Amino acid sequence: MAYFRTAMLLAAMTALFMGIGYLIGGQSGMVIAFLVAAAMNVFAYWNSDKMVLSMYSAREVDERAAPDLYGLVQRLARDADLPMPRVYIMDNPQPNAFATGRNPEHGAVAVTTGLMQRLNQDELAGVIAHELGHIKHRDTLLMTITATLAGAISMLANFGFYFGGGRNSDGVGPIGGLLLVILAPIAAALVQFGISRGREYEADRIGAEISKRPLSLASALRKISSVAEQIPNAPAERNPASAHLFIVNPLSGARMDNLFSTHPNVENRIAQLNEFSKQMDRTGGVDKLAEAAHASGPWSSPQAGSDLGRRGPWDIN
Repeated sequence: MAYFRTAMLLAAMTALFMGIGYLIGGQSGMVIAFLVAAAMNVFAYWNSDKMVLSMYSAREVDERAAPDLYGLVQRLARDADLPMPRVYIMDNPQPNAFATGRNPEHGAVAVTTGLMQRLNQDELAGVIAHELGHIKHRDTLLMTITATLAGAISMLANFGFYFGGGRNSDGVGPIGGLLLVILAPIAAALVQFGISRGREYEADRIGAEISKRPLSLASALRKISSVAEQIPNAPAERNPASAHLFIVNPLSGARMDNLFSTHPNVENRIAQLNEFSKQMDRTGGVDKLAEAAHASGPWSSPQAGSDLGRRGPWDIN
């Protein structure tokens, strides 16, 4: 049912793109818009990971450069029965992470320096397991394609305003052009958010299964969501269409109404993880140490997570 809903949302976004093309250039404009959308999706399929990693100046690390982080990803990927993804670090004080790649064989996990400095080992494992959940269910390709289409719709709407809003009866007219610029991106964003929200809940569930510590992921979400609202993420602000790739909303407008949020409410996600922990506890599938995850690991003291100048096991060469 979830995949059917996602397919319908993607179809709606493609139809919206074609509809804008029709308003600008009639039937020929619709055909051109369809061809452009197809070409952009093909390009995104082969280059989406390179595009987003370059966008955030992520640098790849190996076992020698970041042994603890690389080893953690390696262990969790093995537990998830996934090929070892490439590992990247972003020099960014905002605690956050995302996954990308067109399929599990070409997956990549990127974490910020802020994330490694704020979380203990169990919490970081929960976040990475969440990102591996996206890779396992091939969400990374889907979410990149929706970001590509959302950006393209905004550009096409602006094109229609400047070139399709004249007096020519075949155009949308000046008022129609203005409405196009305002409403089309909003409609595209709503479809995009509808896709990403459902995927986040599912990745939380899969991540909890992989790490066996849902409470660690819940603790991580609570920490990074509160801090992310206070620390700006400049690359994300310049590229808002990619915001839904992150585990929590990286934009400064994270407190906006739920209708326009790229992510589901963090408290709802935490409630789901708490319930999932109870279920795993009843079936004997959860590590009891997860209940104390927030107090375990290399940075268990209250001041340690906030000391950004402190060197710890997640530091890299």
